[in-house]
Amino acid sequence: MNELMRWESDEGPVVVEVDSRDPGFRSVSRRGESGAIHDVEGRFESALNNVRGAAMSALRTFRDRALDPDTIELEFGVKLSAEAGAVIAKTATEGHLTVKLTWSRPQDQGQSGV
Repeated sequence: MNELMRWESDEGPVVVEVDSRDPGFRSVSRRGESGAIHDVEGRFESALNNVRGAAMSALRTFRDRALDPDTIELEFGVKLSAEAGAVIAKTATEGHLTVKLTWSRPQDQGQSGV
């Protein structure tokens, strides 16, 4: 069953749809006439700290001089939980993390391109 959870953030409330059957779902209080939105203890920014740490660690690893890419793109799904905060979401039975590294080859300055 899908439920709405509300975190407070520096920019105002953040409402997220979650599956109440997921581990870690916990209602702190209800608001509104229908009682459909669950308020979560803690701040939205704090919930994202776990994922932020994972992103920073991955960036440090891929910025290694042995690889020396020009650009690094990280993509991962984020799942929000009242108990665990933000976690990297799974796809099937594995963690979801996609990394894209790109290198630009220098152009030959002596060729005219003809």
